[in-house]
Amino acid sequence: MKNLVKTLFLFIGIAISYASIAQQSSYLIKGSIKSNQSPIESVLISLLKSTDSSLVKTTLSDKNGLFDFEKVPGGTYIISANLVGYQKIFSQPLLVNKNIQLPDLQLVSTNKQLAEVTVSSKKPLVQQLTDRMVINVDASPTNVGASALEVLEKSPGITVDKDGNISLKGKEGVMVYMDGRPSYLSGQDLANLLRNMQANQLDQIEIMTNPPAKYDAAGKAGIINIKTKKNKVFGFNGSVTVGYGQGVYARNNQSVNLNYRKNKINVFGNIGHNDRESFQNLTINRSFIDNNSKNIVSLFEQNTIMRNSNSSYNGKIGADYFVDKKTTIGIVVNGFVNPNQQLSEGNINIFNANHALLSTTRAVSNSNNKWKNISSNFNIRHLLDTVGTEITFDADYLKYNSSNNQALSNAYFNQSGIPSAKPDTLLGYLPQSIDIYSVKIDYSHPLKKGAKLEAGLKSSYVTTDANALYDSLINGQRVNDVNRSNHFIYKENINAAYVNFSKPFGEKFSMQLGLRAEHTLAKGNQITTNIQFDRNYIQFFPTAYFQYNLNKSNSFVINYGKRIRRPDYESLNPFVEFLDRYTFEQGNPYLVPEFSHNVELSHTFKGFLTTTLNYTNTTDIIQDVLIQNNATNETYIKKENIANQKQFGLSVNASNQYTKWWSGNIYMNVFHNEFNGIINGDQVNQSAVTALFNISQQFKFNKGWSAEISGFYRTEGLEGLFVIQPFGVINLGVGKQVLKNKGSIRLNVRDVLWSQRINGSAKYSSIDVNFHQFNDNRIVNLSFTYRFSKGKATTSQRKRGGADDEQSRVGSKN
Repeated sequence: MKNLVKTLFLFIGIAISYASIAQQSSYLIKGSIKSNQSPIESVLISLLKSTDSSLVKTTLSDKNGLFDFEKVPGGTYIISANLVGYQKIFSQPLLVNKNIQLPDLQLVSTNKQLAEVTVSSKKPLVQQLTDRMVINVDASPTNVGASALEVLEKSPGITVDKDGNISLKGKEGVMVYMDGRPSYLSGQDLANLLRNMQANQLDQIEIMTNPPAKYDAAGKAGIINIKTKKNKVFGFNGSVTVGYGQGVYARNNQSVNLNYRKNKINVFGNIGHNDRESFQNLTINRSFIDNNSKNIVSLFEQNTIMRNSNSSYNGKIGADYFVDKKTTIGIVVNGFVNPNQQLSEGNINIFNANHALLSTTRAVSNSNNKWKNISSNFNIRHLLDTVGTEITFDADYLKYNSSNNQALSNAYFNQSGIPSAKPDTLLGYLPQSIDIYSVKIDYSHPLKKGAKLEAGLKSSYVTTDANALYDSLINGQRVNDVNRSNHFIYKENINAAYVNFSKPFGEKFSMQLGLRAEHTLAKGNQITTNIQFDRNYIQFFPTAYFQYNLNKSNSFVINYGKRIRRPDYESLNPFVEFLDRYTFEQGNPYLVPEFSHNVELSHTFKGFLTTTLNYTNTTDIIQDVLIQNNATNETYIKKENIANQKQFGLSVNASNQYTKWWSGNIYMNVFHNEFNGIINGDQVNQSAVTALFNISQQFKFNKGWSAEISGFYRTEGLEGLFVIQPFGVINLGVGKQVLKNKGSIRLNVRDVLWSQRINGSAKYSSIDVNFHQFNDNRIVNLSFTYRFSKGKATTSQRKRGGADDEQSRVGSKN
């Protein structure tokens, strides 16, 4: 611990020492804003970083439509202009290495069509930035009525497996952030959260395969940052959305977004409700094979139909207080309640090796689960000078609570359908709580000639308490089942420090170098069995980015990053959890983290075509391993560090405005995954080449009409040890602006052909299993959104502040 503390202060000391002796170099940007060639006063002009669209400065145009930004550090920026009653516009990326006079920016009234301008009036669906890809959720009509998980599934490079686990470019272990903060959830907990978030609550999705050093090192495949909506236009404004969807079962959603900004105060909030009915049909076939002779001992066939029903509520409220031009204080509180009921009914048939029926089990499972969350963030942002040196502080507290009441009932029959044993019922109560505390401080210092130095410290503390109380129902009496009950407590403390340096070398070459150190202290306590374990390790995570602009049409970026994937909290619990009579899940306290080394080389042609080559080498892959008991026909699912993985990949992303009314994005990713390891005592080598295609085409017509066709297709590929057969999805959507562009009506059909039916198999060692799964995926959605705004930009000039919905972070975490 002492060595870590020394390392932390060494990083910060170097950063502050270097910054204190550095000389500044800054430039002046001047421009004007007009509409129909007439100057416009009080237009909000924002200066954004081109790499991540984060806010640098804001100003207001004067009575002659003129504006300027003084003391701008060298770099690449985007200018945006916004005024109530006009379409928001964005400039092309602007390289600042000298004083610049911009051409006139032209605003167009929202009730007029844009004829010919030199800037974009609408965000494209996909934006390819230097270090990330950005998905603008509202740009796609087919996102209406979808959940956050479904929006992710149709995003370029992202796949969601049969259990809701998220992969990025064919690699598992993605860290999901919510508004710039880690969600600290994974597996089914994360999937349930995203299934109950509506697309109309989302603003952007940022996809980073090799995040900079300021981000946590967790997430071997990278980071997906989901940004929810937060409007900071002056005055009172907001929107109301209602939606209805119909598949086999119905669903509906409602949400309200409100924002009020005046003078030094900005207050914002939203509330949403989602009712969802759905089903899942799952068929599993297993062959139980003798470990020695490799002959089939018995056959297991299971068909289960699951009916899900939930009615979730979520909300957010927060405020920013602009103390002065240099200091902003913010606070935000989020919360949700997701009650869920699931009824599962299935038949399990067991056959001998010749497929003669031996027995049948009829299983019924009732589950009532309530998942609750409250999270809060307090932050301060302070500018130390006029050239952009700043220090920020964040303190976060998150709490997740869940309670799950289960009733697992089984009836047993022989091959003639006659009861062969007494029915049994297992009753379970599984409460879980997760408490997360986090504080961090970040320092950013622009240096001369466009260079920048960043450094920071972070500390997080997580406690998870998972209990499982099981009772058996015997002769109508409830009897405590001590042998099946389980209580597990896990505590984890991660202390981190980072330093990051970036610098352009002329107009053609730039670089960014970073180093992050993380010290992990963890302790697990299986109270029921008195099994305990401790973890104590320090790891360093370097990152490097080099960019070369060959000419106006061609630029190249090569980057490297080391990442970590720590085991999920539940995966470390050594006790057994009952999924059904014949299937159990067991944790593993001896799991160690995965480490991956990622290298990417990308080429961008004329800003619209990006081609990327990637290589990843991962050690100690964590995967689900199946362990079968031939005598009882039972299967245990257990996570193990089974293998090393190598991946080679090629991705191509093309975003283009074909005509004034037609734009689109086409994405392709081909990758080769290879696993090598020992499973159940046998050497296992598996590899596959997989291709993922994602296409989205948008059409904009006269009189406010718009349309979209989108979809994805995936060839055969590996998901862990399972080979998944090809499948794809086609989506159609249409929209219409109404009520003088204050209202939007959207209609879409998701999975038109109902083709998202998953077939997979696993064959290794003595394991031979295949499955077929399909859900209530084909949905027709209809939604209506009404937007309102009262007030306009103030005439008081604010050089810096949070007034642009493009900013990635000002004041509170939005």
